[in-house]
Amino acid sequence: MDNLLVRQLNIELVLSGICALLVILSCVTKMPTFRRKVSMIMMDAFTFVLLMSDRFAYLYDGDPSSFGYIVVRVSNFLIFAMTLLVMLAFNIFLKDLYKNEGKLEKIPFRLELTKYFGGISLLLLIISQYTGFYYTFDESNCYHRASLFSLCYLFPMVIAVLQMSVIIQYRKRISSKLYLSIVLFTSVPTIASLLQIFLYGLSLVNITLVGLNVVLYVLAVSDLNDEIEKANLNEIDLLKQEQQNMHLLFVQTAEALVNAIDAKDKYTHGHSTRVAEYSQKIAQMAGMNDDECEEVYFAALLHDVGKIGVSDNIINKEGKLTEEEFKSIKDHTIIGKQILSGISRSPYLRIGANYHHERYDGRGYPEGLKGEDIPAVARIISVADAYDAMTSKRSYRDPIPQQRVREEIVKNLGTQFDPKYGKIMVHLIDLDSEFEMKEREEIRELAGRSELLCGKYRTSYSEGILITRYREDISFKSTMYKDHPDYRSIPSLIVFDSLDGRIHADDHKNEDMIYFEYCVLRLDGEYDCIGARKIQRKITEKETSVNEKWIDSNLKGLEHKITAVRRRDHMLVTIDNIFRTIEFIIALPDCSRYSYIALSGEHCSIENVAISRTDELVDEASIPRIAEEVSYINVPEGDIPNVQIDGWRSSISMPIPIKDHIHIDMNAMSLPTSRLIWHCPFISIYTSEDGSFGGEDFTEFALIRLDGESWESDDRCSNKLMVRETEEFENWNIWKKRNKAGVEVSVQIEKAGNEITVTTYDAGIEVRNVSSIEGTMPDKLFAAITGDQCAITNIRIR
Repeated sequence: MDNLLVRQLNIELVLSGICALLVILSCVTKMPTFRRKVSMIMMDAFTFVLLMSDRFAYLYDGDPSSFGYIVVRVSNFLIFAMTLLVMLAFNIFLKDLYKNEGKLEKIPFRLELTKYFGGISLLLLIISQYTGFYYTFDESNCYHRASLFSLCYLFPMVIAVLQMSVIIQYRKRISSKLYLSIVLFTSVPTIASLLQIFLYGLSLVNITLVGLNVVLYVLAVSDLNDEIEKANLNEIDLLKQEQQNMHLLFVQTAEALVNAIDAKDKYTHGHSTRVAEYSQKIAQMAGMNDDECEEVYFAALLHDVGKIGVSDNIINKEGKLTEEEFKSIKDHTIIGKQILSGISRSPYLRIGANYHHERYDGRGYPEGLKGEDIPAVARIISVADAYDAMTSKRSYRDPIPQQRVREEIVKNLGTQFDPKYGKIMVHLIDLDSEFEMKEREEIRELAGRSELLCGKYRTSYSEGILITRYREDISFKSTMYKDHPDYRSIPSLIVFDSLDGRIHADDHKNEDMIYFEYCVLRLDGEYDCIGARKIQRKITEKETSVNEKWIDSNLKGLEHKITAVRRRDHMLVTIDNIFRTIEFIIALPDCSRYSYIALSGEHCSIENVAISRTDELVDEASIPRIAEEVSYINVPEGDIPNVQIDGWRSSISMPIPIKDHIHIDMNAMSLPTSRLIWHCPFISIYTSEDGSFGGEDFTEFALIRLDGESWESDDRCSNKLMVRETEEFENWNIWKKRNKAGVEVSVQIEKAGNEITVTTYDAGIEVRNVSSIEGTMPDKLFAAITGDQCAITNIRIR
């Protein structure tokens, strides 16, 4: 304590300099309000005068000279006066703080009351200069406390208590930083005042006030910065919100235009949206970034906007268009460009509208551009547009099956379509094992009808509902016709497979679509097993005397719930109504064919159809097996186990390590269900840490199909494919037949430098693919055999 007293004058000199600096900083620092800025300057200035006065009071204490006489009295007066003025300036700070940040409509009376206590205290201070009841001076000009000295601390303490009560009451209305600073500013000097009564000679209050001024300034500025940052963030959020609103407005405007296009042609409803979705998928697989993919999406969404300017009579004409009418249709590209040219910030929109009918070989319209002279966005839209046009229903034809659309796209690579984007579209088709990439609205809505009216048996039926490993829930209400009150006048389920997922009245059409019927399930529990290997039925009755109530309930209308799911070659169908629950387990002929359910019936109506699919995969144990799985690989094995591939890459052989040179011989047979060229073996070239396909650090470099196609699976690898038809090859139909009968296939794989060369030979088709890998060739490189609807046996490696 003695050491502090000795150094007190030097400390006060330093602190007064800090106060002077704070005055300057407060003047140049931006504050939320002018009133608060003034209050900060006042507090710092009064504290500066307080410290200097206290220092002069100590320096000239006991100095009997005339100058010392004046300095001592003025300094001591200023010490007490400045302390009060600091508190009153702080009061101004508080009032402004709670008015603005605290959002108080009315300032608490306690803060107004402090002015009066401050005024009374200053009046008493002035009176004390003449009466000496606070302090006195002796003959030597030395300062001494008087009998009522403690009274001079009473009013400041009352002011502090009043201020503290307001601060605590409204603590939630201000930030934590400001709350901390004002609590310290109010409480610490009060404690220091109490201590100073007993620690005579030590200027605790004055010293603490400087520190608290610094704290208040720093935290006030910090809080201001927080507010500014918050305001900036709010402004950024507002800008983002505005951008989102503008984007939403753009999306809604685009959708409105699409709806206008759809309204002109009932057969193309949803066409623009589907083309946009396909185009976006192609862009993503081509490696475009998110912004570019979004641009492709909207360009594709509005690619047919020019049809707004084409006559409805031409668009909806059934039958062949005249040359003049076709020219009007072709003009929709130019009209679309004109409509969208006003959107200058999105030039890709008019590019998509203008060029999506250009052909890669230069024979398209409107400008006859060729190859990469056609903008990329238009080349993407071109193949997506063609795909959807072929897989959608038109006035003059039914949808073309997806597999045949695939063949068309493959045939036109390099002529109508950009090979890069066309191959991606083909790959998307291959990945679409559940036929999601097709026009499915008709299935969900009974082909656009509100109800299905069934007369004689099988004269009406719905579109096929694809049954997969995900449970399909189907509910509907059926009503028996009053003029046919018979037990057989009820709905039935037709379980079948066909290329287009539909049942056709024309037998020739069914043959063309390779239609295959498994069975017919009636909703009373009866069934006809047609192409299925076996059907097992379990009926659980919920009521007695069902026969007496059955017809009456069906005449009024009966609700049915159907669930269907498939696992490999077994299918589970459950029919539930108020009378009974019927469970059918169907053993299908194989794992390769698809399975659809179509609603049909006899002398009844079906309405209120609701169809939904769950996201949960069914496990194999959920469907009890009632027949052994059909296998085509129960023959002697070669160096690695045989493998049967029932669907697109559904199985894969054991990994085969690639050294400098390996030769693989095997017997390949396309399954009896195979019907397409690419139902054949594939060779996958990949790397992984443990050798397994899809294992740790897995990367696939190439997928070579023995029909002469390849797929680049990684950006670090480029593939060059060459296909040669030897004298042994006659045509593709014979090639498919030979593969169905079983052929000997040879595969050679050579590794040299950064290149992997795969050469295959299958029934007269020789495929040579060279994969060039960027960077370092992986140490662990493998080949594996997979495919689509084929069996691979007697695999020999040398």
